[in-house]
Amino acid sequence: MAIALYGIPNCDTVKRARAWLQAHGREAVFHDFKKTGVPAVRLEAWVAAAGWQRVLNRQGTTWRKLDDALKATVVDAASAMRVMREQPSVIKRPVVEWSDGAITVGFDAADWAKR
Repeated sequence: MAIALYGIPNCDTVKRARAWLQAHGREAVFHDFKKTGVPAVRLEAWVAAAGWQRVLNRQGTTWRKLDDALKATVVDAASAMRVMREQPSVIKRPVVEWSDGAITVGFDAADWAKR
């Protein structure tokens, strides 16, 4: 199984993650949320593996721009996934599915070096 990296190409963190993979000789298939959306089955797997609170980026600009009433509806995995499908930019990036089946959310060079 190849490494799959999910994100948005102009995201600085995604750019750093892709550069890190390239510098370490690791090839990854890139999945662009903006062009192809968020695969529902993959989103469910990420939430199951990492928890919806980790996958949902409440620190980002997209989250802060959402209507407060919509933000208030996010109380569990199902409601969080609904918002993440509708607004893929609220997903913490990058999400990586590693060749061993592990899933990571965000970029952590020290953690990635252990892989």
